[in-house]
This record gives sequence, structure tokens and C-alpha cells, in this order.
Amino acid sequence: MNDDILKNQANKTWEMLQELILQNNKQNMEYEQRSKEIDQRFKETDQKFKETYDLIKASSQKTDKYLGKVKEFDRNWGKLVESLVAPSMVEQFKKAKLEIDGMTQRIMKRKHGKTLEIDILLTNSHIVIPIEVKTTLNVEAVNEHIEKHLIPFKMFFPEYKDKTVYGAVAYIHVEENADRFAYKKGLYVLTFGDNDMVIIKNDPQFKPMSF
Repeated sequence: MNDDILKNQANKTWEMLQELILQNNKQNMEYEQRSKEIDQRFKETDQKFKETYDLIKASSQKTDKYLGKVKEFDRNWGKLVESLVAPSMVEQFKKAKLEIDGMTQRIMKRKHGKTLEIDILLTNSHIVIPIEVKTTLNVEAVNEHIEKHLIPFKMFFPEYKDKTVYGAVAYIHVEENADRFAYKKGLYVLTFGDNDMVIIKNDPQFKPMSF
């Protein structure tokens, strides 16, 4: 009787072990399947990341190329505006009782790792006038000309240290009453008149600021 009980228990134990082994094998198979699926998803994700990176890279290259063309256009357009403004400047300053005997365009100086570029520079024996030329003049451009060009001018160009520095802006279009703002800041203001000639807008009572 005891032998039958032991045999029966052994059979049940064996059946349980077999069931556990089957379950374990099934779980292992499911785990392997999930692992394969996860690996596949990682591969797909990596591919998508690569495709996205390639798209961003291509887009960035196109953007850089476009910005390069825009900058080149701005430079060329700026040169065109300067060439339109420059010819009659000397005569206009003569009318304002300032004799000009020298004019230089696109003058640049590097110092202490910084660069100062002047669009047009007018000179005579005792004064120098750096002129900023803008297609569209706004208040920000006026302030930038004062702070970045006029105030540090003699540091970059010590050869003019004994001369009085006046400032001027020239433009085709104006925003924010920037011409009036420049006048109040003590700058000469130049633009095109009705006959397409450059005129100085400052009245006879104007007193220029020296820098």
C-alpha cells in the first residue's frame, strides 16, 4: 500500500516537473521571440534615426547654401547702394561748409581680435567722417553705428587721433523715424532727394556730435 502511494506521488511529481519544464521551454521560446522582436525594433529605430539624421544634414546643407547666397546678395546690394551714394557726397558736405579732400570706401581694420569696417570714410585736414550706408535705416542701425564704429574709431585708426570724428548715416528707406533719431544723436543724415541726388537733411542749426 505504501509503495503504491509513493509511486503515485512520484508520478505526480514527475508530471509537475515535466509541466514546469514545458512551461519553462515555452517561456524561453517566448523570450527569444520577444528578444528578436526587440532587436528588430531597435534596428528599425536605428534606421529611422539614420534617415532622420540624413534629412537634417541635407536640409542643413541646403540652408547653409541659401544663407550663403543671401549674405552674398546683401554684400553686393550694399556695394551697389554705396556706389549710388558716394559720388555726390563731397559736393553735399561742401554745401554744408565742410570741405572734403579724401574719400575711401570699404575700409577695414582688425585689432585685438575685433574688426571695424567703415562703408565710406570722408576726411580733410582736421576732421574724419565715418558713414554707415543702409538700404533701410532703423534706430538699431543708428545705435550700432555709434557704439561699434564711431566710439571705438580712434582705437582702430590711431592715425586719425588728432582729428575730430563726426558721424553720418546714409539710406534709401527709413523706419521708426530713425533719420530724426540720428539727427538728435548728432549725426549727419543723408538720403536721396527728388532729383536722385544725395542730400544732407540736417538744417543750418545742426551741431554735429564729436566722438
